[in-house]
Amino acid sequence: MLVSYAIGFAQQPQNSAVPATQSQQLSAGELQKLFNSMTPGQRNSLFTNVKHIMDPEVMVIQPGTKDSDPPSDAIILFDGSDISKEWEEVARGASGVRGPKQATWIINDGGMQPTKSSGTVQTKRVFIDFQLHIEWKTPTGLTVTGQSRGNSGIIIQGLYEVQVLDSYNNRTYRNGQSGAIYMQYAPLVNVSRKPGEWQTYEIFYTAPRFKDSTTYFTPPRVTVVHNGVLVQNNVSIQGPTVYHGIPEYIIKQHGPGPIQLQQHGNPTTFRNIWIREL
Repeated sequence: MLVSYAIGFAQQPQNSAVPATQSQQLSAGELQKLFNSMTPGQRNSLFTNVKHIMDPEVMVIQPGTKDSDPPSDAIILFDGSDISKEWEEVARGASGVRGPKQATWIINDGGMQPTKSSGTVQTKRVFIDFQLHIEWKTPTGLTVTGQSRGNSGIIIQGLYEVQVLDSYNNRTYRNGQSGAIYMQYAPLVNVSRKPGEWQTYEIFYTAPRFKDSTTYFTPPRVTVVHNGVLVQNNVSIQGPTVYHGIPEYIIKQHGPGPIQLQQHGNPTTFRNIWIREL
């Protein structure tokens, strides 16, 4: 195609943008000589036309009425009704994650909320790269501070945690507050709303690719928008979330994984959860 365009442009006046229709074969040397004979205007027109790619057309999807509404290609993970349709429960103990079993979370104020005896919930489906929309609110009336106030988390692929916490007038370690990639990256800013008010995360995630079981080809990366404000800008996750000590660069080869909502002893509520596979 480039050869045909080059021949056509060389045969046309300088300002013409009409490509040739004939198919001709030129050697590399002849093509270079032809290209060198073009005026700057002809070269510009040549490359402009080559870059005007028409097919295949970009896929059309229907956006939601509001930006918070799921678009037509989204998977609805929770719409305020049936929790067990998309979610199951896992229990955390000394031996790690156990389960799964039917979710025991309840529906409260249009959202899904753990009870005192509930475990962590996770999606029955597994995901690789995605855009996740999720809304959440922390409980009101708590007198505790720090990590004990509204603590939960959104755990990507069951490994990498985006922290959920009541960080409104609640000081704690910076890489453990709301919007943090837990124990790895503090949020760029604190945009937390008051407890009891609904908040939003938009999470854009690219899963890791592996050279082998101990080497990344590309590490996992995540962007987080909290209440409409960018708080994590395409950061490179250092490895699975650790809860004690200094994070280490740990590589754990894995495939697709679930989205988990952490039960941390707080009745943090989640609603309007949808995901787009990328």
